[in-house]
Amino acid sequence: MKTEEVMKILGDCKITNVTPPSTIQNKLKTYIDLLNGMDDMMDRYTWLMDFGKKSAIVPERFKLKEFEVPGCQSQTWLVPHFTYPDMAIDPENCIIKSALDDKIYFTADSAALISKGMVCLLADVFSNSTRSDIASFEEKELSGLELDNLLTPGRRNGVYSMLKVIQSYGSRKD
Repeated sequence: MKTEEVMKILGDCKITNVTPPSTIQNKLKTYIDLLNGMDDMMDRYTWLMDFGKKSAIVPERFKLKEFEVPGCQSQTWLVPHFTYPDMAIDPENCIIKSALDDKIYFTADSAALISKGMVCLLADVFSNSTRSDIASFEEKELSGLELDNLLTPGRRNGVYSMLKVIQSYGSRKD
């Protein structure tokens, strides 16, 4: 069947199940819009705790000092999952070819629900992003979350510590 025939059959039908890859900023905006759509700060706080409650638990074997976020008021873990290249040897030219999608995924957990909600939110925002996108993210982009109104200074500092850890993984060269 030719393309013209397919187009004629489809007519004005639109494909609705294809979504473009989401950027860090798009995912963050989704959460900003969701939280800012709630008038009451207590509702936002409750939503964050519920989000933490409903998020997956990091298995105990990953709750290591290496994955603990420094600067958080409660124990918080942020576990990176890197994609590595599929190596293919081109014997004709004696070279190794690499097909790296350069993505990082995160899982997260915390002993406190509000911290777990925030770290899981950040893990979701930054997961499936390239290292360069993560490394180039600017802290000021979090301002739309209105953390000054939502969290205590200690919890806010913890969020910025989470971001620093995420960005450190984004800037790694291995």
